[in-house]
Amino acid sequence: MDIHVQFKKGALELCVLVLIHRKPCYGFELAQQVSQYIQVAEGALYPLLRRLVADGHCSTYLQESNEGPPRKYYVLTPEGEQYMNAMVEEWNKFVSSVSKLLKEGAANE
Repeated sequence: MDIHVQFKKGALELCVLVLIHRKPCYGFELAQQVSQYIQVAEGALYPLLRRLVADGHCSTYLQESNEGPPRKYYVLTPEGEQYMNAMVEEWNKFVSSVSKLLKEGAANE
């Protein structure tokens, strides 16, 4: 499997949480927003959203749409916000450590 795909899978959950934290989103809107930062198949997003709801990190509500059937919006729960904050902290530590290693590795060449 492409290593780039593995990086994206690891980052997708965090990106989704941060975007939903900014404002409630429906699935297609969320896919469009995520794709501004990382390229991801729309089909990968919905299983993640279902899991976030099942785990209690997000809840949903329906809202009427002028462009078709009602849309299901995703919103962070208080538990989801705590989870997102913990993930952001871990991500920042991870990126900092990897960046440090890469700099040290490049300096030793």
